[in-house]
Amino acid sequence: MRSRFISWARDDRATSAVEFAILTPVFLLLLTGMLAYGIYFGAAHSLQQLSADAARTAIAGLNQTERNRLVEDFLDDNAASYMLIDRSRLTHTIGDSTTDPNQYRVTLRYNASDLPIWNLYVPLPLPSQEIAYSSTIRRGGI
Repeated sequence: MRSRFISWARDDRATSAVEFAILTPVFLLLLTGMLAYGIYFGAAHSLQQLSADAARTAIAGLNQTERNRLVEDFLDDNAASYMLIDRSRLTHTIGDSTTDPNQYRVTLRYNASDLPIWNLYVPLPLPSQEIAYSSTIRRGGI
């Protein structure tokens, strides 16, 4: 009986199958995590760039009403051209900063629930479904 157990313990014919069964879930978690976070960070970067570009557009306005109109027109015309951004899922808050009247603030919030990452792999820890960025720029004409 003892020699039979020793021969079984030294048998290494199926070790690669056991290693594969153990490591596959970890490999899938890493692979889908890189894919999901790459898409999410791409959308976050696009939103950050969109808020900065919208704030820069506001410099041309002479008063708050004109700055607001310029930013809203910019968002309507250009938001869809930014990677992974759908204009219908974008909300914004614009206007002069409450802490410094010489600053103009553009805050964008994006509902990222439409991104193809939320059902990729169940045990994958994912970030919030809302991405928010704010850009502040000194008002023009001062």
